[in-house]
Amino acid sequence: MTDPASDLPPVSPVPSASAGPRTPSDVAAAWHRQAGDSVLLDGFHALKHAVRFGARVRIALTADRAGALALADELAGDVRDTLAELLTEVPHETYAALVPRPHPTAVAALAVRPSRADNLRRLAHTPRTAPVVVLDNPRNLGNAGAVIRLAAGFGATGVVTTGTLDPWHPTVVRGGAGLHFATAVERLTVEELPSGPVFALDPEGEDIRSLELPDDALLAFGSERSGLSAELRARADHLVALPMRPQVSSYNLATSVAMTLYHWSATSGSPSSATGRATGGAPGGAPV
Repeated sequence: MTDPASDLPPVSPVPSASAGPRTPSDVAAAWHRQAGDSVLLDGFHALKHAVRFGARVRIALTADRAGALALADELAGDVRDTLAELLTEVPHETYAALVPRPHPTAVAALAVRPSRADNLRRLAHTPRTAPVVVLDNPRNLGNAGAVIRLAAGFGATGVVTTGTLDPWHPTVVRGGAGLHFATAVERLTVEELPSGPVFALDPEGEDIRSLELPDDALLAFGSERSGLSAELRARADHLVALPMRPQVSSYNLATSVAMTLYHWSATSGSPSSATGRATGGAPGGAPV
C-alpha cells in the first residue's frame, strides 16, 4: 500500500549522540534540561520503534547497555547501530530516578514531538490511501495507546482524538510502544476533522460485514461509557455496527478499532507491510 504521505518531505534523521554526555551526572542534567518539551519513550521497544520511524532522539539511556544491545541484535537489527550510538549506560539508580515507572528493559529516551503542522498536513493530504481513526472523547489512556499501536500496524493515515484526553500523554505513548512516530497523532475538534466520509461505529448502524470501507474514510469510535457524541453523530455519513452476541454490552475500544481496521484491510486496503512476523516484532502478534 502506498504511503499516504509519500510525497511529503522526509522526516529528519536521528541526530548523533556520539558527542553527548557520558557521566551519570551529565546524563541526569541533560535529561532534566530537555524533559519538559520532549516525548518520553519508555523501554527498549518504544525507542526501537521511534528510531525506526524517524524520531529525533535527544538523549537515550539504559541501566543495562549489554542487555539492550542483545535485544537489538535479536529484534531490531535494522536500527542496532543507531541504538548503539544513542544509548548511554548509567547506574540503575540514576535511570530509576529519571523515569516515573522503570521499564523491565531499563531503557528510556527523550524524543522531539513531531510538529503539529506536519501532522495536520499528513491528515489533510489527498488522495488518502488509508483511513484516519477518530476517537471521539476517549477516556482511557491505555486504550488510546493501544489504538495508536493498532493504527500504525495497519498503516492508517493517523489517529485523531476529540475531547480532553491528550494523545501524547506519557501513558498513551507507553501504550503505543513508540508507534506515535509511525502515524499522525493529533487532538482536534469535530469541526477540525480532515475531509472524507465519516463511518461512525454505533449499535444501531448497518452491519459492517455488508459494507466496504473506502481508503479515505474517517473511522469514528465513541467512548465505551457514552458512545458517540451528538456532534460527531451529526457529522457521520454512515453508522456502522460490529457483529455482537445479544446481551453483550460492548467491545473494548481497541478491540473495536482492530475489528474495523481488519475489515477495511480485508475488503479494500491492506497493511503496508507483509503479514506474519513483523520486522523486529514477536511471532503471532505477541506484545513487544
